[in-house]
Amino acid sequence: MSDAPLDQNSHAGFDPKAFLAKPGAGVRLERFPAGWQIHAQGDPADSVCYIRKGRVKVATFSNRGKEAIVGILQEGQFFGEPCLRDTRLRTATIVTLDDCLITSVSKEVMLSTLGSEPKFSAFFLAHLLSRTTRLEEDLGDQLLNLSERRLARLLLVLADAGRDGDRTNEINLSQEVLAEMVGTTRSRISTFMNRFREQGLINYDSHGRKIVVYVALLASVLGL
Repeated sequence: MSDAPLDQNSHAGFDPKAFLAKPGAGVRLERFPAGWQIHAQGDPADSVCYIRKGRVKVATFSNRGKEAIVGILQEGQFFGEPCLRDTRLRTATIVTLDDCLITSVSKEVMLSTLGSEPKFSAFFLAHLLSRTTRLEEDLGDQLLNLSERRLARLLLVLADAGRDGDRTNEINLSQEVLAEMVGTTRSRISTFMNRFREQGLINYDSHGRKIVVYVALLASVLGL
């Protein structure tokens, strides 16, 4: 099958989300179970992916094999964009945290569609700007804030605190993963989590994985 862009005759009628929701030439929809490695660092970089459902973990590995979790991406976000700037190999490993539905767009179709469809270009640019802003905030957080405050901010981000009307949101991650993302030890994360629960800011099960975040209360502690 040729990797030619889908036939879009009218800019006015082009819907970016509809484009990403149906298969076509160079566009695939794939389902992955939780815990599945979609891409490995060092694999050929030949497509950009869009998360239609679920969440993925983005990790990088040092030459000694040490893993660093650099982000959690969720529904409505892209990954694999470095291939658009002539990056030949994947720069990160992507692993699903939930059952996921992913749209994969070949590099050729992605570049062609960005060049021919202004609405899609604006949609993708908004994603890139949002990602850049998030990375800057995360870097500032790592440099300036204490571990406890970084954990509180991370829980808000993972709970998707910006969604209108959702003031009590649930996330499902282990304390080991949270510790890696915050940049501290699991024991410190456990201490902070217990403190947050005692203050009524969060709640979690006996295994510490299913975490209920009381968004408004936790945000107020951070002054947000």
